[in-house]
Amino acid sequence: MSRTLGIKSIGKYIPSNRQTNLDKTSHFSLNENFIVDKIGVVERSVKNTDEFTSDLATNAVNNLLAKSSLELKNVDALIVVTQNPDVNIPHISARVQGRLNISNDCACFDVSLGCSGYVYALSILTSFMNANGMENGILITADPYSDIIDQNDKNTSLIFGDAATATWIGLNPIFTLGNFTFGTSGRFYDHLIIQNSKLHMNGRGIFNFVAKELPKDIDNLLRKSSLDMNDIDAYIFHQGSKYIVDTLTKRLGVPMEKVPFRMTYYGNTVSSSIPIILDEYFNIAKGSMTLLSGFGVGLSWSSCIITKE
Repeated sequence: MSRTLGIKSIGKYIPSNRQTNLDKTSHFSLNENFIVDKIGVVERSVKNTDEFTSDLATNAVNNLLAKSSLELKNVDALIVVTQNPDVNIPHISARVQGRLNISNDCACFDVSLGCSGYVYALSILTSFMNANGMENGILITADPYSDIIDQNDKNTSLIFGDAATATWIGLNPIFTLGNFTFGTSGRFYDHLIIQNSKLHMNGRGIFNFVAKELPKDIDNLLRKSSLDMNDIDAYIFHQGSKYIVDTLTKRLGVPMEKVPFRMTYYGNTVSSSIPIILDEYFNIAKGSMTLLSGFGVGLSWSSCIITKE
């Protein structure tokens, strides 16, 4: 009997608390146009100080349960994509499993990836489930950066927002998964790095990395899939900044209407940025193909094509 695993539903949690970037224009000697047109983030979502990564993850799962038919008793695997867990030991997926009272028969593990993590984890979880005959899995992304941001650093404090998502991977999916591509440029790992407990980013280095590697990667994925740019109905890129998304769109020659931009009122939510947007696409036409592409920390990237069933 054929087994096809894919995406069935997506839950999300975006904290209601917001911090505005427009109040920081004078502090950083920037104008409003730069914040709106280049960074693209007017407000950032920020978790409460007493909220931890596991809280965001649990809230996202609860949102998934509220909008789908998934029952926790049927969950075979749960993974969490994060580089900012509550604590280093134990793995956060175990804490989430315990809080939600999921069966002890559930496999739980973490994936230490950032902005490329969602696409990587789609491949990891579906492969793991297929290899072990599993039927229902939850893929969580939860990487709140507010605890590691220096508010006086204009390279990071104007960009990142907190959020979490939970994706149900199962049989009879809404989206089936096609080919994947992966890559790493680890020589430049220090372009986005935590030092002295705070995040440091070489913005120009990150931009150059994306502008150089991602068009090649996407072209490789399309050739691998025997498709061309016009066959893709939507391109969901990691929301690094408006300038990065706009640059990718132009270099690929993709119509702007095919490339959603959604970080304006919550910021760059790291591994959660792609599934937050994908949640809007469940009502697209049958047969529509969407290209997902995540890139960032590592410096790593991954892209894939999904098809609406």
